[in-house]
Amino acid sequence: MKLIREYYELCDGGICQDLLTEAEKREVAEGAMYLSGCMQKCNTKNANGRIYEKKTLFREIDRYKDLVKARRALGELDHPENSVISLERCSHMVTEIWTEGDSVMGKIKVLQELPMGKVLSGLIKEGVTCGISSRGTGSIREENGITMVEDDFSLICFDMVSDPSTPG
Repeated sequence: MKLIREYYELCDGGICQDLLTEAEKREVAEGAMYLSGCMQKCNTKNANGRIYEKKTLFREIDRYKDLVKARRALGELDHPENSVISLERCSHMVTEIWTEGDSVMGKIKVLQELPMGKVLSGLIKEGVTCGISSRGTGSIREENGITMVEDDFSLICFDMVSDPSTPG
């Protein structure tokens, strides 16, 4: 098995206001920070040269929804080289995840009380464009010059990164 990581850019400015609930809008007014946008795509070759088949990616998103519901869908700032989520490096929590066509969309809350959440919040406030990246384990195969992610892919989390790879 290989560690597989992908990068995506969030909505312009990091937040899609129309995706916030009324309660979240009140939280934002009190200083909370939410980010939203495309988190992953299937059936599309990304800048890393990989393609995720819809059935594999969406199966993992369905499984990941349980972590979101349990408030355990945490992610780190930057992309570690391992498959363990470090609680001391967590910067955000995925609060919603859903699919639209071939895209995985989501909303995250920046954990501003944690050290890495403070760093992420500061970067965003300073106008740095951040992206989101999936991290998982699985096999890949080469097929006509394209790297296909195999059906044994297991999604671990989504990390915040500086260099997203998804087109668009």
